Order: sequence, then C-alpha cells, then structure tokens
Amino acid sequence: MNTAASTHTEHEDQPWTISVADHPPRTDSPQYVASRKLMNELVGTMDDWPFAPGPYQDHHGAGLWLKDAKGWICLILPLGIEWSAQFCADPAKVDGIRQYALRVIAAFPDTLPGYVSFGYNDGERLLNTPIQTADQVAEWTDSIFNASVPLPAGAHTGVLPTAAGYHHYPKPIVDIDHFRYDDFQLFVTDAKGLPVAVVPVAPRGSGDGRVQVLAAHPSSPYATHLVTPGPAGRAAVPAHAEARADAWRDAVLPADDELARQAFHQQLQHA
Repeated sequence: MNTAASTHTEHEDQPWTISVADHPPRTDSPQYVASRKLMNELVGTMDDWPFAPGPYQDHHGAGLWLKDAKGWICLILPLGIEWSAQFCADPAKVDGIRQYALRVIAAFPDTLPGYVSFGYNDGERLLNTPIQTADQVAEWTDSIFNASVPLPAGAHTGVLPTAAGYHHYPKPIVDIDHFRYDDFQLFVTDAKGLPVAVVPVAPRGSGDGRVQVLAAHPSSPYATHLVTPGPAGRAAVPAHAEARADAWRDAVLPADDELARQAFHQQLQHA
C-alpha cells in the first residue's frame, strides 16, 4: 500500500441526520427466507468471495448471482433497494432494474436452471413479470436479485473501531479494508478509542514504519494531522519523492507513534 503522489481532503459542508420513514413492522417474508437460503448456498460454492469467512447477513444490495462455466459469481447491480426504502419506490423505476437484470442474466443461460437446482423456483417468474404494484416491488426487494449480497455483520452494519460497515461509512473507504495486505491495519484507534485511518508512506519491504493519516474522527487529536488543502482544494505536494515527506510533515506520523505501531503490529511481530 502506497500513498498517491498528491493528497487532498474530502468533506461535507453540512452535517446530516438520517430519518427513516415509518413503515410496517419488519418481518421475514417467504421470498426473503428463500433468497437468504439460496444466497448462503451459492456463496458456499465460492473460494474467492472477498468477504469470507461467514456467517453472512443478507444485505439488500442488489447482488446478481450468475453461473458460468467455472461456477457462481456475484456482481452488483447499479441500484439496490433497502428494505425500509421500498415504500417510496416507483414500480416503473424498479421495473427498469428488473429489465437490467434480465439482460445480464440472459448472457448466462445456466443461471436460472442453477437456481432451480438449489430449490429456488421463483427466478424466471420474477425476471419475466413486469413490476407494476407495491406488492411486486416488495417481492423484488426481498428476492435473490436484490436481497442477495452476503456480508459479515461487521462489513454490513459495523461501527468503528470494531468494524467498518457499508451502512455507516462511504463504500470507497470500506472497500480498502477488504483488499489491503492482511498484515497492515488500516483502521487504528487513538488513546481515547476514536478511529483513525492510516496508510504507509513508503513501499512495502522498505523498513520505513511511518504512516500518513488519511481520516480521523473529528474529536481525535489526530484530526489535526490531516493534510490541509491548498487554494485550489488540493494539497500542494511536490512530485519529487524526497520532498513529499516534508510537505506531509503534519500528516506523517513517525514509526514510534502508537498509531504507526498499531498499523504495523503484525509485521513487527514477525520482524
């Protein structure tokens, strides 16, 4: 993991609070029970699912399970419908999602028969039935075409410092934690227990134990270590490698800083 040649900050200018509209009490519909069962069976056939190991929760994230000559794969449709959001969903727009899924699955003819082989018999009917009513929206929402992304609890709804879940943190940041080297800790905690995200400043294997602060809880003292953007909104970081450390001097933590030691803890154990 290496930092890019230039660094900039991103933030929201206005604080926000989510208000979820009142809706009928949530229950596990027959469609959801069937979808969750199929999802777990399909992910069980994979040895390369990036969120392994389970157990898995069934995220309403519009995973599209497809079967090719090598087995099952899961892709993500552009739009997923959260269970609590279905009540404001326009059936015509949800039908557009259905048509999108139909086109993709048509390119993988083994998919629907594959569902049937696991006892899921609703796939062809759902794909070929235009969505025109609220009941049809509800069934699609809980089907294998929407309630179908297997995530461990932490990646689904976790809160730092325990875990970073998609329901709480931006996807580009959460994704880093699932493709980083296993022996480097992205999310560390300060003395108050507040989360901070750090990355190395030097190539892997260099022996340089310094880290750069990429994100920090606003109440953490490490928030002052974030790079300050220049007039154009981006940090003025020299392209020359030797000059970067000085330009990032406030963002870079020395190797003996507690957060740097946390980040490299597993590597230090085996040094």
